[in-house]
Amino acid sequence: MFGRVRTLTRTYPGDGALRTQLGVPRDGLLSERPVGDGVFEQAEGPFTVYRRTLSPGDDHAIVETIRYRLRIPWFGWLFALPVRSYLGRPRPADGRQPWWAPPDRLDARQAMVLGLLAVASMASAFTNTLFTQTATFAADSFGVGDSGLGWAGGIVRAGIIIAIPLGGLADRLGRRRVIRWTAWASPLVCALGALAPTFPVLVATQAIGRPLGLTTDLLIAVVAAEEMPRNSRAYAVSVMAMASGLGAGIAVMALPLADLGDDGWRLVYVVALVWVAAAVSITRFLPETIRFARPHVVHPPLDRRRLALIAAVLVFGNLFVAPASFFQNRYLNDVRGMSATMVAVFTLCTATPASLGLVAGGKFADVRGRRRLIAAALPLATLGVLASFWVAGAPMWFAAFAGGLLGGAVYPALAVYRAELFPTGNRGRANALLTAAALGGGIVGILLVGQLTDAGRSYGAALGLMALGQIVVVVLVLARFPETAHHSLEELNPEDVNSTGAARRSP
Repeated sequence: MFGRVRTLTRTYPGDGALRTQLGVPRDGLLSERPVGDGVFEQAEGPFTVYRRTLSPGDDHAIVETIRYRLRIPWFGWLFALPVRSYLGRPRPADGRQPWWAPPDRLDARQAMVLGLLAVASMASAFTNTLFTQTATFAADSFGVGDSGLGWAGGIVRAGIIIAIPLGGLADRLGRRRVIRWTAWASPLVCALGALAPTFPVLVATQAIGRPLGLTTDLLIAVVAAEEMPRNSRAYAVSVMAMASGLGAGIAVMALPLADLGDDGWRLVYVVALVWVAAAVSITRFLPETIRFARPHVVHPPLDRRRLALIAAVLVFGNLFVAPASFFQNRYLNDVRGMSATMVAVFTLCTATPASLGLVAGGKFADVRGRRRLIAAALPLATLGVLASFWVAGAPMWFAAFAGGLLGGAVYPALAVYRAELFPTGNRGRANALLTAAALGGGIVGILLVGQLTDAGRSYGAALGLMALGQIVVVVLVLARFPETAHHSLEELNPEDVNSTGAARRSP
């Protein structure tokens, strides 16, 4: 699961400057320590196995041999070539991370946890996207109109009340135990939608399964905040969001199954069972977070001002984001005449490449700050998405891509606040309440857009009204949100300082 041990051998000319550089312990993606003449091992870094050896070659050459194993479950293949390229070149020991790596150097545990959180994010995103992608085709199969579809979307989202006690339970029993349970339950319950005899029964299964996936999602965000170094929390959110986009993309790629017949959409629900494999990995390897395991105040008073502030941003933001996502397939199918296959192609071509914005946004938010990124990129992202509901042809595709790209850049900066501004003892409960607030805003937005379009308004006009909420988001962030980049969680939450006395030593 963690990859095999690899060997990298390079031969270099034995000139003085290069010989000197090769003989200096590396300090970048990993730091080395000398353990013998020309032999170096990892002091800190993401490898479970690492040994670099220098030996003489022919004609005074130097032969460098590196044996290493990367500890990134599920996604180690993605980093295999960048890591090999990085290790295969002599580099100055300047402590600089490669562009694709987080600002902070991760250790083996942190790299493993991030890989597991990423696959959990994929599974969660699939279950969260499943009903959104298939609802239009299921509604057509059962003869349900826009208004009924809007109510169904609202009911499924209202199931978030399930996540609130589970978030509190994670503060009492631990993040790992609750995540392990929801990682199994969510895909199994969602898969029951394939057997639904009526539209209300389908809605009922997803009103349970989808919130279980959301519980997984909100708790892995808590784990990421508690495990990652202070300068890499937004980067971790961006990695999970990219994995989330891939999980949602798998749901989209399965959508052409709906073209196989009136009940073809049921096959998409069967695909949910593939995420049982992710549940197996999470159950076997995900550790409890270091911050939860050490002494902390259990259920400290909840900072109501912070909770209300972030909740307001989530509510106003989701007035637009949720209906824009939920009704996109309906718009493409009814207004632009796209089949399920073409809807999938459109989504993959416009949303999947736009996930590149997540990496840039996460790193910018960690290095330069969250607030300025949100203020600059969020209005442009909103305009791009909104324009895709007004124009046709190539401009529609480009507008959707631009909106998704900029929205992806904003997401890590906004999402990381949910976990950063609450202490260990109520971080899970606070995140559950905030997720409920976000879903509440989404429910209102979906119901309003459904009613407006049934009354004869265009999708563009209805969503234009909802987009006004994004202005409120920008104002609140600039006026009220603190800048959390470069601060440890203990510095942001004095309650944890009082219980552990370790604020300055915390990552």
